[in-house]
Amino acid sequence: MANETPQSARARDLGIRIGTLAPGRWNAITDVAGVHVGHTTLIKGNGPLVIGQGPVRTGVTMVVPRAGNPGDDPLFAGSHVLNGDGEMTGLIYIAEKGLLATPIGITNTHSVGMVRDAIIAYDVEHGTRAYTNTWSLPVVAETYDGFLSDINGFHVRPDHVFAALDAATTGPVAEGNVGGGTGMICHGFKGGIGTSSRVLPPDKGGWTTGVLVQANYGSRARLTIDGVPVGRALAASEIPTPRAAPPADAGSIIVIVATDAPLLPMQCRRMAQRASLGIARVGGVGGDSSGDIFLAFSTGNQGLFADPAADGTLSARFLPNNAMSDLFEAVVDATEEAIVNALCTATTMTGINDRVVYALPHDRLQEVMRSYGRLDA
Repeated sequence: MANETPQSARARDLGIRIGTLAPGRWNAITDVAGVHVGHTTLIKGNGPLVIGQGPVRTGVTMVVPRAGNPGDDPLFAGSHVLNGDGEMTGLIYIAEKGLLATPIGITNTHSVGMVRDAIIAYDVEHGTRAYTNTWSLPVVAETYDGFLSDINGFHVRPDHVFAALDAATTGPVAEGNVGGGTGMICHGFKGGIGTSSRVLPPDKGGWTTGVLVQANYGSRARLTIDGVPVGRALAASEIPTPRAAPPADAGSIIVIVATDAPLLPMQCRRMAQRASLGIARVGGVGGDSSGDIFLAFSTGNQGLFADPAADGTLSARFLPNNAMSDLFEAVVDATEEAIVNALCTATTMTGINDRVVYALPHDRLQEVMRSYGRLDA
């Protein structure tokens, strides 16, 4: 079976609390008003790998940064690369202009081009842009799911991208073995999609910051949750790590950061950088063959280009740099918890050639956390 040990509890459901800042209503990237998330999950077949037929354990996740069409009302954005053995399209344009003008796709390594083209095709088909004299450079990121899935079978198709865009909504976000995270592995356990958010107190602006990750990186021995060396306690002798898996420093993680704090592109880049610290807390080191690529955007300025002054100038709101530290804390904590949520919600999966990747067991996780005094009563 593709999914053998269903579990739905997130970190906080298990009594694990990361940091001191409060999460938003959904504890998800969708707590940032206007941000929508949709998935298409593809699970088909069992047994030996037959390229083009399966087994299939893959999908696509779409993050829509603002309800409506971001191309007509782009957002300030910035990115950071911890280690660049991976891909996120559209970053050159973002570095040049400081603007995000498309939905963000996340999928497997060999489906990036197709997802990119499908985002443009969706816009054309739905008339969301006047394409007579315009263009688009969609943002699409990837991690590798070829240990479990027929990655060379190109199973993600345009209609799957369309479906994920159509399904994109606010509210709770499905996590674990869903969308682009379906076939991913994290710290020797089943990984995938995870999300979390933080809200600053009113006296610090009350801004909301949300994070979504596609986690597919890390070694078992380094796995650390809220400071507890969980990976060393749950060694491969107890819960096997994937056989013939890549080296410990291989794999990748994509991090998308959203905030309603009004920030300039340079400040968004600084937010993206801080995702590195959240990953490090969980045990990631940005290894030589890892693709660790992060994008942050701000919804805090709307209608940037809609109403220029008589002299042609535009106005934007932004926080002073000395107000950024609390937002940095929010990114770090939300990134850490998003990764832990990906681990806690993922389920054991059997993929190509009957390869098995086991889920992080909740009961043993709680035992370990409790032994270190890090579990809520």
